[in-house]
Amino acid sequence: MTAAEKLEHKQIIASTMLDAIVALKPKFRERAAQAKSERRVPAESIRELQEAGFFLALQPQEWGGYELDPQDFFRMQCTIAEGCMSTAWASGIVAVHAFQLALMDKRAQQDVWGDDIHTRVSSSYAPLGKVTPTDGGFRLSGRWGWSSGCDHCTWVLLGAIVPGEGFRTFLIPKADYTIEDTWHSMGLQGTGSNDIVVDDVFVPDYRTHKQMDGFTGNNPGIDESSSPLYHLPWAQTFIRVVSTPAIGAAKEGLRLYRETVVGKASGDPTKLSGDTSTTERVAAAANTIDEMEALLYRNFDEMMDAVNAGEPVPVADRVKYRYQASLVIEKSMSVIDSLFSSAGGASVFTGAEIQQRFLDIHTARAHVANNPTSFARNLGNVQLGVDNQDMFV
Repeated sequence: MTAAEKLEHKQIIASTMLDAIVALKPKFRERAAQAKSERRVPAESIRELQEAGFFLALQPQEWGGYELDPQDFFRMQCTIAEGCMSTAWASGIVAVHAFQLALMDKRAQQDVWGDDIHTRVSSSYAPLGKVTPTDGGFRLSGRWGWSSGCDHCTWVLLGAIVPGEGFRTFLIPKADYTIEDTWHSMGLQGTGSNDIVVDDVFVPDYRTHKQMDGFTGNNPGIDESSSPLYHLPWAQTFIRVVSTPAIGAAKEGLRLYRETVVGKASGDPTKLSGDTSTTERVAAAANTIDEMEALLYRNFDEMMDAVNAGEPVPVADRVKYRYQASLVIEKSMSVIDSLFSSAGGASVFTGAEIQQRFLDIHTARAHVANNPTSFARNLGNVQLGVDNQDMFV
């Protein structure tokens, strides 16, 4: 296959997959209440996403994956979020781990995908584990929270600090950890982001991933023959998977709001033309959503242009993209807060759909990747000539 034919083939796969997910969106919306009550994504939704190929989107072709561009992957995740933000959050995080696993030692990939290319991996990257170096690897213990989608996975990626070295991710099979049911949250209830508990298990060195390798691009699973996709900085892909669902939820919030206000106008939207408060809210919301999407896709367009040309993504740009990704939740909060505050009395009752978007987006703000403070300071310093201080960009 020529390069042009390969590109056309990949575009056909991406388009077909997006069409399948668009068709599934009403089902995700219908099951949102079930996800909330069960506090996990329904098994039917996971099965349908697997059949659509979503979990293979970023997986290496060597292991049955499609190696799609991140832009295509995030269009799909955003579409899922229009139906159910919890489903988009959990499934997106699970799916993006195929990207990190592609960066790891080939033996780790064999361990996970050797028997089943559809094996799924959850994560919790907070450096909460206790690590003891030993022959051939490490002993690991600890408790980690927020492992979204863990009930649908048989492996997990966990963060910890190696004494004298720094941050690593540790890949653990289900036989070596337990899941504790702790996820009782105000929003994103359906993500099943429970705790992972590990008690003094051995992790071979090849099943770890150094943060510094992810930063520099010197990943053990990647060489000159690897797809340009895996020369993207790993951090840039992950940070977007915990913010992009809010864009889809904000879109859905705007759709629900329009339905509400038009309904209040007795089906005649022209009656709203003189209500400047309503029309300005709708205009501001639509514009903010458009800006967030434009930046998301522009940034990945620029990064993919660089890696396709065999060039690294400049650190200064990565710092800027990191900050911009961290702003998505606050911008989405501004959208949903404005709409929710004037959505009428029905919106405050349990089960109101726009209320669920309000709660989901606000809950996403609690993720450390969505707190822009430190990323703003780092970007400002870099703009003023100070060295970058963030190794996860």
